[in-house]
Amino acid sequence: MSDGAAPGPRFRRLGREVRAAMLVEAGMQVLAEGGIRAFTIDNICKVSGASRGLVTHHFGGKDGLLAKVYEAVYRPLLDAISPPDAAPPHLPELLDHLFSPANYSRDTLNVWLAIWSEIATGGTLRDEHRTLYARYRAVVSEAVARHAAANGRKVNADAMAMTLIALVDGLWLELCLDPSGLTPEGAKAACLDLLEPVLGPIGDQT
Repeated sequence: MSDGAAPGPRFRRLGREVRAAMLVEAGMQVLAEGGIRAFTIDNICKVSGASRGLVTHHFGGKDGLLAKVYEAVYRPLLDAISPPDAAPPHLPELLDHLFSPANYSRDTLNVWLAIWSEIATGGTLRDEHRTLYARYRAVVSEAVARHAAANGRKVNADAMAMTLIALVDGLWLELCLDPSGLTPEGAKAACLDLLEPVLGPIGDQT
């Protein structure tokens, strides 16, 4: 008896990593289009063309796939602000990365909102969130600390990093909900208004 989402021959011939990546992409698409309630194995299989068994095989089930989707959503941001084998960004570069268009597309926002709602309601992603957020905050904190030191300022870099991330999250949300009311340049200016009184002027540090 068919489950309505049996994989075709091409999907079966694909390598393990490619099949897993396709399932993650399908999971992201489902979240972007329907939110966390639409994140079901049936919907993911329908989008990917995979069988239900492949979700279990690659991820142990829906929760494991959701954790990988969260990691995949976070990865472009982390790679942009902390690329492997590269020097950590200066604070101006960091702000440019945070407000690049890739970070606030409507689909990306929908995925973030779906995942945040799952975390907020005690879902299965809290450990994953703590790990990824800690990496994000560490990069931002380092950039803040380096900039403050260069300007002879004393600051609680970790607290400032948490405040900046919270502001960025709110600005991302507004950029997606009403792009006509806020521009990336305006969002970055709002961050500078927060940071410069504490850290000193923020110009091109490269």
